[in-house]
Amino acid sequence: MSVLTIYHVYKSFNDVHAVQDLSLELPEGEIFGLLGPNGAGKTTTIRMIMDIIIPDQGKILINGKPNTQKQLDQVGYLPEERGLYRKMKVGELLSFLAEMKGIKPSQSKEKIKAWLERFELIDYINKKCEVLSKGMQQKVQFIGTILHEPKLIILDEPFSGLDPVNSELIKDIMLEQKKDGATIIFSTHMMEQVEKLCDSICLINHGKAVLSGELKQIKKKFGSNAIRMEYEGKAKFINNPSLVKHFEDRGKFLEIYPAEKVAVKQILQEAIKEVDISKFEIMEPSLHEIFIETVTKKQGEVTHE
Repeated sequence: MSVLTIYHVYKSFNDVHAVQDLSLELPEGEIFGLLGPNGAGKTTTIRMIMDIIIPDQGKILINGKPNTQKQLDQVGYLPEERGLYRKMKVGELLSFLAEMKGIKPSQSKEKIKAWLERFELIDYINKKCEVLSKGMQQKVQFIGTILHEPKLIILDEPFSGLDPVNSELIKDIMLEQKKDGATIIFSTHMMEQVEKLCDSICLINHGKAVLSGELKQIKKKFGSNAIRMEYEGKAKFINNPSLVKHFEDRGKFLEIYPAEKVAVKQILQEAIKEVDISKFEIMEPSLHEIFIETVTKKQGEVTHE
């Protein structure tokens, strides 16, 4: 049975069609990337899952049942808009959040201490939330999201505002939660994190799903003709549009994307004429490139219509 089923869901706000005929099915124990440009409908979809917004049409099921409050108590939700009760002490706040999910303070006390220790926040357990930095507040809210051990976790931009050390800690905990059988919906603009974490993705644009499936299969579908080249000299050929569709200068190396019907060996032959190559390898397409290509193509179709 799927942990989450979204079946032909629509939502409009006056003349704005925020979500149009969206269907998703998420199995247990998977990290799922919900992606899209700003205004694509990601947050509206998440709010409908959480019953904050009611769909105009369609069904949303959690564990095969309508998302009643009882079902939602089994969900952990970290919204994009952060917010804590600033005058409450950190420990009291987390105890309150756990109690809202049906966990008594006597049951949550040790869990709260353990999580605060892991996030290096134990010294703040009896301090008010208003003294916390933005990053600390985010860590407290993340703890509140997973404290009741939910089987469905929804994270909307969880890495926003975090330093690399704490981002890595959040990533590790996400993988642990997955290993324990949780399903995680992960919405972000950070494509490199999606590539590291997600099993499957759905790319939404203008409220519609334009690309979805297993990440490995999607990458396979988009081919692997991108080239990474490390070299010395002046690579003039990269400015020839008949050879190179576009390129990214990464400082120490180039990412080269051949023009349509141009073989990799043609690029190599031209490169050898101009530069000394220390490394030349075929890359699988990055999710960033797939994202840009798909969104740009779909926007062109909308404009044409």
